[in-house]
Amino acid sequence: MTKNSNHSNTKLLGLLGHPIRQSYSPFIHNVASELLNLDYIYLPFDVPTSNLKNAIKGMIALGIRGFNITIPHKENILPHLNNLSEEASLIGSVNTIVNELGKLNGYNTDVHGILESLSPYKDEITGSQVTIIGSGGSARAVLYTLIRHLKPKKIFLINRTEQRAEHLKNYFRDKMKYTSIRCAEFYPPSMVDVLNSSKLVVNATPVGMIPKSDDTITTLGESFTKGQIVFDLVYNPTQTKLLKLASGEGAVTLDGLKMLIHQAAKSFELWTGEKMPIEQVYKSLQLYLAN
Repeated sequence: MTKNSNHSNTKLLGLLGHPIRQSYSPFIHNVASELLNLDYIYLPFDVPTSNLKNAIKGMIALGIRGFNITIPHKENILPHLNNLSEEASLIGSVNTIVNELGKLNGYNTDVHGILESLSPYKDEITGSQVTIIGSGGSARAVLYTLIRHLKPKKIFLINRTEQRAEHLKNYFRDKMKYTSIRCAEFYPPSMVDVLNSSKLVVNATPVGMIPKSDDTITTLGESFTKGQIVFDLVYNPTQTKLLKLASGEGAVTLDGLKMLIHQAAKSFELWTGEKMPIEQVYKSLQLYLAN
């Protein structure tokens, strides 16, 4: 019998979001705890925005060690936290909470996952034009990672509501003194030239995620070119319609699974003080998905 056998001393971890049934986070963290013989269990909690405040109170009352935060709470969780890491404060969104005896500390480990995914292409991204689709909590982490670590020449920010994109542009201008963000409204025919002239295109929206896996940000193949890098943060399914379309045009495609594993590893370390056995967990997840 391992320590991870769910008894009175078992420490709780969890995922807080809405919807969450598409998430592999419970699998990843429970496998990691099992591999390291740690006495933790990770549970999913489907919490709509209207119940967020009560869920946080419950987290403190139950002594839950930590939570991952996912859509739609990455930004609106901030007023409920006691402290933010420097990164989370700059980004303006949180995906990890550590409960230190009732004091809630917020972190953003998405940055680590994004950087691990894009670092092999750093030389191509630096000094180039890139495009991000979306302006929520994940888009904030992508913007921060690009500006801080990969230094593109120009960033196009495309969103269904251009006003929201403009807000984000102004936020990062003030916070990071980056003045090369251009905004555009989400309309596929007018996006073609922006997308196919960008070295990197990132989908930072949940469009294409299960159960709406037939959705895609565009069906126009001419939006993509050979050698371009297209990164979809969606990880379920791993091969989204967007990635299939871009791959068909010769683009290099990156799914969200590597990012998911690496951001999870950082969260796991913050909660347990132990390093996640990334390769073993990744192989377990691939076997799980294959079945």
